[in-house]
Amino acid sequence: MSEANGQVLVIDDDAIVRDSIVAYLEDSGFNVYEADNGATGIDLFKEVRPDIVLCDLRMPKMDGLSTLRKINEISPVTPFIVVSGAGVMADVVEALRLGACDYLIKPILDLEVLEHSINRNLRQLRLLEQNQSYREELEDKNRELELRLDELRQDQQAGREVQRRMLPENQAHIGGIEFQYNIIPSLYLSGDFVDYFLISNEKVLFYIADVSGHGASSAFITVLLKNMTNRLRRNLKRQSSDDILYPERVLSRINKELVDARLGKHVSMFLGIIDLPSSVLSYSVGGQFPMPILKNGAGTRYLEGRSQPAGLFTGAEYTCHQIELGQEFELIVLSDGIIEVLPQPRLADKEACLLDMVNNRQLKAAPLKDLLALNDGREVPDDITLLTLSRIG
Repeated sequence: MSEANGQVLVIDDDAIVRDSIVAYLEDSGFNVYEADNGATGIDLFKEVRPDIVLCDLRMPKMDGLSTLRKINEISPVTPFIVVSGAGVMADVVEALRLGACDYLIKPILDLEVLEHSINRNLRQLRLLEQNQSYREELEDKNRELELRLDELRQDQQAGREVQRRMLPENQAHIGGIEFQYNIIPSLYLSGDFVDYFLISNEKVLFYIADVSGHGASSAFITVLLKNMTNRLRRNLKRQSSDDILYPERVLSRINKELVDARLGKHVSMFLGIIDLPSSVLSYSVGGQFPMPILKNGAGTRYLEGRSQPAGLFTGAEYTCHQIELGQEFELIVLSDGIIEVLPQPRLADKEACLLDMVNNRQLKAAPLKDLLALNDGREVPDDITLLTLSRIG
């Protein structure tokens, strides 16, 4: 059986030998071309580009070695089978060194041996061509992937810029209270978000939000949160609603809108409002963990309160808690990503570690990566956010 009706070029100056080979190969199903010398064979090769060449070594005008060199220059992958008399083995060795894929000794008593060699080399050629096709296809896919990745990077950069512009200044003084935060995203876009702003001359609102999941879909929810709080601020100015003055109402509104939107996302939040004249914090909790840590004249402790994250259940209820901050205080609010990078094995030990760090004034927003030893380039498993509020001296 011929290998996929391959095209064979037979170059031999001996007409009897050449005719017998051509007749046999044609009967076996090959498409055969023939030439009686190397120069004619090369011209024919350029014209028809056969799949394989069968060539005698000893020929006038241009011998088989010269023919092999020339054909290799034109098409290095084309299989070249040498046919040689028994007395020219040195030429056979040279032909193999130059790239011939096989050699047969004249006279060829069993032409099935020739057919087997042709089929074997054609199969190898088909494999090479297939591998080359796969390689080119893979290179095309890689180029396409690079283009898609570049588009994705540009989209992420645009998304990150949008998210950055929604965030407040990293450091701000509002009503005598210093606000600072640092967000370490696990991906290019963060599902963590913070905000703080005056809602009246005497009240400042702040919150930290940790959206479930990572990346662009979670970052999209932070855009919704920003829009919701902005809308509540406008409602207060228009005197159409005073919901923003009550932390539990704000969380209830956020919960309802996320549930109704059916985005498959929920958000853990801590939202507080500080009455500046009295230094009293009113706050509501929506699945926040760990709870904020307060350091003041009464000591260092976690705030109390718990409830379900916003966006999970229609009937979720949120309550308001109050605590006196004192004239000097430090309030540390963290997303749960910090729990995963602390080295302690037990949760209780991690929480105790955070208390110690706050008590010793070690937990600061600016050097957060240094504090958590995250400057070795390793990826963090979850977004990490630290928000600090302080009034000292």
